[in-house]
Amino acid sequence: MSSATKKPAFTPFSKKQMQVLCWWLPDSHLSAYDAVICDGAVRSGKTLCMSVSFVTWAFSAFDDSSFALCGKTIASLRRNVVTVILPVLRELGFECNEKYSRNLIEISYSGKTNRFYLFGGKDEGSAALIQGMTLAGVLLDEVVLMPRSFVEQALARCSVEGSKLWFNCNPEHPMHWFHEEWIKKREEKNCLYLHFTMKDNPSLTQSVIRRYEKLYSGAFYERFVLGKWVAAQGCVYPMFSQKKHVCEPPDDLEKYYISCDYGTVNPSSFGLWGKKDGVWYRVNEYYFDSRSEGHQKTDSEHYEALCELAGGRKITAVIVDPSAASFIECIRRNGRFKVMPAKNDVIDGIRRVSDCLKNGSLKFASVCKDSIREFGLYRWEENSAKDTVRKENDHAMDDIRYFVSTVIDGGNDEGFFAVAAVRR
Repeated sequence: MSSATKKPAFTPFSKKQMQVLCWWLPDSHLSAYDAVICDGAVRSGKTLCMSVSFVTWAFSAFDDSSFALCGKTIASLRRNVVTVILPVLRELGFECNEKYSRNLIEISYSGKTNRFYLFGGKDEGSAALIQGMTLAGVLLDEVVLMPRSFVEQALARCSVEGSKLWFNCNPEHPMHWFHEEWIKKREEKNCLYLHFTMKDNPSLTQSVIRRYEKLYSGAFYERFVLGKWVAAQGCVYPMFSQKKHVCEPPDDLEKYYISCDYGTVNPSSFGLWGKKDGVWYRVNEYYFDSRSEGHQKTDSEHYEALCELAGGRKITAVIVDPSAASFIECIRRNGRFKVMPAKNDVIDGIRRVSDCLKNGSLKFASVCKDSIREFGLYRWEENSAKDTVRKENDHAMDDIRYFVSTVIDGGNDEGFFAVAAVRR
């Protein structure tokens, strides 16, 4: 067999993965459980073994029945679960027929056929999508990212005798409703709880594990690497270092963006970004605090400052706080810059900025004194029931987060984005 056609070597399952695969078998001492929860570190091998186990359990117990596979979005569910599990199932002898328009996979094995419907639980309105169904089982992938209303509606659909519930997730804040209602109450809910670390995934090499250990810090390290349900506290970006992250940018930068956190009473912060050899440099910034200055500026005056920050450079796009509708319209009306509303998921955005600081893909010129100052002051809210940041010293932090989420992590680094036309 040539190297081009040779299949990758099979890695045996770990003891923890085997528990997930076999807990429901009739002769297992765990088979009386009504549900299973797998939580823990990223890349710990829980999703694949749970997905395979879910489908094989379904065929051991049911025929001509309906099941649900749920993720935050159908796109993420297809990426994280469906595209991974279908080749494995086909290798095992299952026949899988995807019906994309109906978000349905019909799976057949040994004379039995069952239906697996795909659902996205991205917001409170998602509960209506699954309402009215009768299910024999449900798998909720990354359950902590879904609203409680959707999860509880999905669980309520599992009314068939012998149905079971399957959950997996990475940890979040310890006061998260799923931790409170399911993990802490697992005994009264008759739920098997299995906690994973990266060591439970035999396919990970030590070098890969070390890379993940270097990637995260603070609460994200404890959650994603150690698999702990911990509260974020202290400095939001403890990995920021003037020695590592502050330097003078090179002259021959390749591409420019400007990111904007717009305020009237609150400060406005704009950052000019340029790219070179995979690193984004904050070349300069504009920061205006109306309280300290004693007066407010109009949209037009802030736009003049934006133009001065850009200078004669060709700006690929201006990324703006999506709530700043009047300033976005002002930029569009003047016609010089393409403008994009920023992606504004705070916690995900903070994680992305943390990743960029850790891997060295963000640098700051010494003239960016306000963003450097805010890095030292930006704090998590103490004694909060969920992850929140203090609404102070956060304006440059917000515009940096907009840039990273929308350009670097949002795919617009390659120049693909939508621009709304100016209404006449």
